[in-house]
Formats: sequence, structure tokens, C-alpha cells
Amino acid sequence: MKNGHIKSFLAHFVRHYGPVLFFILLMVTFGSTQPKKTVMAGSAAKSSAPADLKVAADLGQRLARFRRVQMPFRTADLSAREQQLVHKLVDACGYLESIYWRQSDPEGLTLYLSLASNQNRRDVQLRRYLWINASRFDLIDENKPFVGTQAIPPGRGFYSANLTRDQLEQYVKEHPDRKSAIYNQFTIVRWHHEQLEAVPYRIAFRAFLEPAAKALRAAAKLSDDAAFAKFLQLRADALLSDDYFPSDLAWLELKNPKFDIIFAPYETYMDGLLGVKGSYGAAVMVRNERESKKLELFQKYVPQIQDALPLAAEDRPSKHGLETPMEVMDAPFRAGDLTHGYQAVADNLPNDPRVHEQKGSKKVFFKNFMDARVNYVILPVARKLMEPEQAAKVSGESYLLSTIMHEICHGLGPAYARTSSGKSAGKVDIREAIGPAFSGLKEAKADVTGMFALKWLVDHDALPKEKLEEYYASYVGGLFRTVRFGTAEAHGQAEMMEFNYLSQRGAIGRNTSGRYAIDYEKMPGALADLAKELLEIEATGDRARAENWFKKYGTMPEELKASLKAASDVPVDIDPVFSFPERVR
Repeated sequence: MKNGHIKSFLAHFVRHYGPVLFFILLMVTFGSTQPKKTVMAGSAAKSSAPADLKVAADLGQRLARFRRVQMPFRTADLSAREQQLVHKLVDACGYLESIYWRQSDPEGLTLYLSLASNQNRRDVQLRRYLWINASRFDLIDENKPFVGTQAIPPGRGFYSANLTRDQLEQYVKEHPDRKSAIYNQFTIVRWHHEQLEAVPYRIAFRAFLEPAAKALRAAAKLSDDAAFAKFLQLRADALLSDDYFPSDLAWLELKNPKFDIIFAPYETYMDGLLGVKGSYGAAVMVRNERESKKLELFQKYVPQIQDALPLAAEDRPSKHGLETPMEVMDAPFRAGDLTHGYQAVADNLPNDPRVHEQKGSKKVFFKNFMDARVNYVILPVARKLMEPEQAAKVSGESYLLSTIMHEICHGLGPAYARTSSGKSAGKVDIREAIGPAFSGLKEAKADVTGMFALKWLVDHDALPKEKLEEYYASYVGGLFRTVRFGTAEAHGQAEMMEFNYLSQRGAIGRNTSGRYAIDYEKMPGALADLAKELLEIEATGDRARAENWFKKYGTMPEELKASLKAASDVPVDIDPVFSFPERVR
């Protein structure tokens, strides 16, 4: 940019946003959201991790817990233009990848980039494990550092270092006019002298969002689907305004798209302070037509399942007349929070309750990731931990059905938390009301109400009664898979709590050989009661109730730890390998 243009831009910015926010922009752009050193990647990178840097001695064993699985981009049925479209979408994803690292662990990114050309065995392994976690903190070891000694900051890159939740909440009490900006899903929060400033993502990450938007607009020109092209244009606008509502509505209006994307800061799993900040994630998806057809059965029952939930009628708004699009897709590329750590096999998006009220939500199932999870993790773990007769009932088909209902039930139950007076005028966002415990609560609610819904479908002859035991066995097999992540991760928190509650109720029991068995008669009642508890916590927005519930049921029993050792040779998760290069700037 020429000097005259720079001066014009600076004057324009200060005039519209003010000198304080301009200072914050400089601090964000050249400070916390960028690596602290200038680092050259690829063949130009010459540095490596210092020899005296503390690195976990068992990196090889940690890497072995993640099975590398190819996720190829299959082009046989795609035209040259369609292939160009996918490549352009992948290009756009790379910019969100770069933002995600800065949200997760900026110092970890600096280290990752510094190791690009080093072939030392320790550094090669370290770089790969940094990539898997997108940070220096081990997701399946309670987020303890595997390199260096710094403890994970609860606020990651979303807040100033050492800022605590108590400080934030006290500040908001003293400055109520700043609450909406500080709690906004799309701001980062920084101290400026004695004041907290909330910097919009569109400003903090503009260097990445502008080229990402440009790539989406270029992809729109390659699309033969006018509705998808319109959505891409609207999503490009959203990146630069932080207003995702119009593009979310357009996304739900897509009718059986051949190509689709997830491309937004939707999830709040990483925010350990307030539980509200969105991390950027992306997925490029190609429709699996044969599998998508199977979902039509479930779409028509969504309103009835909502009406049947064990929750007061005033807390479960009607779903009649709302959209429930469902897609089974293959994902040849993912980035940001969809490619690091826990590998999602499905998503229910968007999370905006306004969209849920007006349109509903979209359920996306990643078929290639689902197949990998079932084949490489769930089935082997079930055979190691469950009674052989029940382990034999665990199947990919039944696990898919439980996942379908999990995603459907993400969008069911209360849309907002009510105030203590119960008046709808006082409704608040459940995420804000519950705080950091929300992510685990959200996943547990979806799990448990999903199984409640499967039983409802069986009772109403939509699914065969003789399959019910398979559904329960596959659900429990999935629990054993997920608790191996530990309780530092939202899904692990959720399913550890579910396991302990169901064990207390006698629905799951352990025999003297260390294997577990399901009491099929006790399971329905226990799940219905747990669903009621979790739905009521959401409806009331009772933070203390949520925290106490997870505290009560959140610790892994010693006998389960002992049993899990039998599955130590089974991968914890997959490490996807795409046809496209891993790229972070």
C-alpha cells in the first residue's frame, strides 16, 4: 500500500472507530494475533526447537493414539469446473485455519512454523503433534503442555493473558454498557490501560478475512447452483461484518446442494472463561446422494419429538413448520476447529437461537469421517470393553442413527433460558447463562435426548423394535470411545457424566473380568430422567446447577481407568490426511 493510501486509511479508521480502538487494532494486528517473531515457512524456514526446550519424552506414543487416515478428494464424477470450485473453497479455508491458530495458541503457531524444514526426529514428531492439537496443549491429557511448561490459558487467544472470569464479571457489573460487546461471540477482549476493550473479529482478523471473502466470491462465480452462489456471496459479506444471520438463513434454504461448506466462527468449545467466543472452523463438502436419501424418514418426525420431550411445554417451542435440512456429505477438506483434536462426524448448525426460531437448523453428517471412527475406534474399543454378546450388537448403522438423533436434538429443547420470573421477555442466551459449562451440557443434552428420541421412534413404529438393543449397545460403545479423551474436552465431559449417571442407575455395570454390560430394561428410564435434568438446566439457565451436576458425575472411576487399559492399543481418534496441503500462514 502506498504512503498516501496508508494515511487515508488511518484517517478513515480513526474517524469512524476512534483512537482507542485504533490503538487496539494495532496491538491485535502486530501483537497477540500474530506470531511474536517473523517466521519463514517451507524451504526458507531454518530454525528449529531449541535443544533444551522441554518436550514430552513419549511423543511417539502420543502420536500413535491418532491413526492417520486418508480422506481423498474423489474427482471421478466431477467436471473440471466443479473441481475448480472445490479448490477455490479449499483456498478460502486456509485463511480460517490461520485465524484459528491465533485463537487457540499464537505461541504454538510460532513454534509450529519454525519447525517446517527441520528433519530431526524429535522436531518432526513435535510438529505433527502441534498440528493435531493446534496448540502446545494435549487435548487427551487434560490440556497439559506437551512442550514447554506454560499452563493452558483459560481464555486462549480470545482474552488478555491472565484475565480471569471473576475480573470479567466484576468489570461488566461496573460497566454494564460494555457487557454486550464483551460477551459478543465475535470479539476478542483486551486490556487497554484500566479499561477492557472488545475488538470485533472483522477488525482483529481483517488480514485473513478479506482474502477469505475474496476466495468465496470467486468460488461463487464457479457455481452452477444459483442458491449456493448467493449463499457464498452472503457468507463473504458476513466475514467482513460479523453479521452471520442473513447468510445463515440462506444456508438453511439450500435444497439438496451438491456442494456445501461450513465456514464461520460457530463453536465456543475453546473459550474457558465465558464460554461464548466463537472459533473459526471450515469444511468443504460433496453430497453423498445415496446416504442422504435415508434421512428423509427422520425429518418428518422432528416436531413430534420436540413435543414429546420431558420438559414443560412453555420451555420447548414448537418446531412445526420449521426447516430441518439434513445432508450426508463427504468432506475432502476441513480446517480450523473441524480438523484439530476431536474429529467431528456430524454437526448441527448454526447455533444462533434466532435462526432456530425462524428457520430451524441444518444437520450435516460427514460420511467419510463417520466410517473411519466406527472402523478404527468404536468397534475395536467395544470388543475390548463390553461383554462379547453385547459388543457384537455394536454396528456402524446403529451408531449412525444415534449420531443422527444427536444432531437433531442439538436443535431441540429450549431455544433460550428463562429468567427466574419465567417471563419470555427476560429470556437470555443459554450459552451466556450457563458459561463455560455450556459446551459439555450442550453435547450431553444432544446425546441423551437423542437416545430418548430413538426410543420414541421405536415406540411409534418408525424404527424396528428388534433394533433397540443394537441402538443402546452402539451408544454405550460410543461412550467408551469418547471418555478416552478425558474431561478437558466438551464431548469427553459430556459422556463421562453420562457414563457415571447410567452406572449409578444400574443401566451399565462392570463384571469381575473388567468388562461392561448394559441392563436393557433400566436404560430407557435412566435416559429419560437424565434428559429431563439436562433440558431443565438449559431452560432455567442455572449455571450453578450445571456446574454441580458435572462436578458430581464428571470424574472417571478408577475401575473404568483400569478397564480402558485393555484398549490402550486402539487409536483414540483419527488424524485425517487430505489430498490438499496443510497450510497455515
